[in-house]
Amino acid sequence: MFRLAIFVDGAYLEKVAKKNDVRVDYEKLSSEILTRVNARTPAAPVDLLRTYYYNGLPYQSNRPTDGEKEFVRRRRGFYDALGRLSSFTVRLGVVKHRGKDNTGQPIYQQKQVDLLLGLDFALLSAKRSITHAAVVTGDSDMVPALEVAQREGIAVWLFASQPQSHARELWQTADERVDLDQPFLNTIQRDR
Repeated sequence: MFRLAIFVDGAYLEKVAKKNDVRVDYEKLSSEILTRVNARTPAAPVDLLRTYYYNGLPYQSNRPTDGEKEFVRRRRGFYDALGRLSSFTVRLGVVKHRGKDNTGQPIYQQKQVDLLLGLDFALLSAKRSITHAAVVTGDSDMVPALEVAQREGIAVWLFASQPQSHARELWQTADERVDLDQPFLNTIQRDR
């Protein structure tokens, strides 16, 4: 039996989708990835174990403004809705305020998200809970986790936007690569 886990770097996918003016339907995303993996797997079918979605809870100051409160409320609602989808798990890190840049704009940094994603990816691979893994990311920090999965015999798929927007090493490490180009994004777009 073949089994797929999908790992979605939420901040990365949101950035790619925003750049291409697309609102993502996450059920369509999972379905499209599963369809593509099955199409390229000779001994299909590959079943979906779960889709894991990773992101950070938005920053909220000690004395949050009404805008901060509203933004956090909306994001929590979004994460809760994702978590209610069939075979979806939402894993959240945190966002920390790191000061201001030269123009006075606040600097925020996501914490724990890459580690959560990498640990889940490596653990499911090492336990042989999956035979296939699909990761939606552009972060080269994922390369060691991909290499661990490959050593365990897991077929690793990378879904990332055009090669210049992600690390070359990440693109080269994956067994299969799918460009998050406009035609792909159109297949996962939410109905308006």
